[in-house]
Amino acid sequence: MSFVTVETLFKDKKEEFSLEIVVGESYLRDKKISTYDIFRPGLALAGYTGYFLSERIIIIGKTEVSYLKTLTKELRNQRVAAIMKLGTPCVIVAKKLSIDEKFIDEAKRRKIPILRTPMSTTPFIHKLSTYLAYKLAPTKFIQGTLVDIYGVGVLFVGKPGTGKSECALDLVERGHRFVVDDLVKIVQRGDILVGSGAEKSAQLKHHIEVRGVGLVDIYRIFGVKSVRSHKRIEIVMELVLWDETKGDFERVGIQGKNKKILGIEIPRIVIPLTPGKNVSVIAEVVAMNYLLKLRGVHPAKEYNEELKRILAQMEAPTSHYDEEIE
Repeated sequence: MSFVTVETLFKDKKEEFSLEIVVGESYLRDKKISTYDIFRPGLALAGYTGYFLSERIIIIGKTEVSYLKTLTKELRNQRVAAIMKLGTPCVIVAKKLSIDEKFIDEAKRRKIPILRTPMSTTPFIHKLSTYLAYKLAPTKFIQGTLVDIYGVGVLFVGKPGTGKSECALDLVERGHRFVVDDLVKIVQRGDILVGSGAEKSAQLKHHIEVRGVGLVDIYRIFGVKSVRSHKRIEIVMELVLWDETKGDFERVGIQGKNKKILGIEIPRIVIPLTPGKNVSVIAEVVAMNYLLKLRGVHPAKEYNEELKRILAQMEAPTSHYDEEIE
């Protein structure tokens, strides 16, 4: 199961959320967040903990603080102790509100970090959930090359030496945008897949390895217009040597094939490679054909339907000739 530590959350979003540590700095690293859902403990503070989910972050807002002030000290301590006993990766207090001392005592006792932000509760929850959804999203790494062709994310895959990088370089020269070469990080965002580079350093991104030449810096050679940091993957183009295809490629294009990545079906096109074949032009045509299909235009199906119509209208021979007639 994927997770992110509270320490990572604090480091990543300290400036954006203006986070401060109220208590528990020494055990930020030990607390793991495994879901992007959060928990506002209003009902739990009222005494009902039947569906309390301990893996969620607890958010304390003005509603919770105001409600606790209506309780007697004994009952307030009892309710706070009850929810802290059930556990949570951390507690985050919104609007820079003062937090009840019982929360701090229980946090120290149970080694639960408490953070605080000046942001309003609802906007903070939305931003926090978005961040966690991205960090915890299903992720996969694939050997390939990702290029934005006419706004369509095309992922080139195939064995080493099939020309994926050279094709990407040619496409960039033709005005398209390069995303990543060699190792593509794919993140599932809902029902779509987003590809990006796996490098953490910006200096290592947007390089292509061209055999015989070495590493080429696409950003510095072709400029900022030639690159982008990430792109939705919409087509998988598999480059295969002609002798290895064994007929596994489309001739008409009516029955499309798919490739499943992280449980999501992506259109897959197998391109058999022969000497002199211009794969870059084919890739452009594939992207434009995909855009046509998005608009409801399917050339292969239209061709097939028209051919059937013509064949159906052709008249059968009315007589049989035994002799050749000039």
